[in-house]
Amino acid sequence: QVQLVESGGGLVQPGGSLRLSCAASGSIFSIYAMGWYRQAPGKQRELVAIISSGGSTNYADSVKGRFTISRDNAKNTVYLQMNSLKPEDTAVYYCRVISTTVWGQGTQVTVSS
Repeated sequence: QVQLVESGGGLVQPGGSLRLSCAASGSIFSIYAMGWYRQAPGKQRELVAIISSGGSTNYADSVKGRFTISRDNAKNTVYLQMNSLKPEDTAVYYCRVISTTVWGQGTQVTVSS
C-alpha cells in the first residue's frame, strides 16, 4: 500500500511563493499519475494540477501560469511550485494517487498579509 506525506505548507504574503512536496512510499510510484488537490474552508475539494506517469501536466484554470507540478521518480516525490500566490489560494493541499483512494494527510497553505 502506497502512503503519501505532504510537506512545505505555511504562511506566505500575497505575491509570494511556496513549494509543496509529496513523498510516496513504495517502489511502484513511477507508474501512477499523481495529483494535487485543495480544499478551502466551506468549499469542496478541487483538483489543482495533475501529472501523468510520463510527465504530461494539466492545471485548473485558476492556477495556470502560476503553479507548476513536477515529479522526481528517483525520489518517489511529486512537487507543486506555487508562485504569485493570492489570498484565494488559501486551503489545505492534498496529494493523491490518481484513480485510487490513496491520499496524503494534507498541508495548510495560508496566503495573507
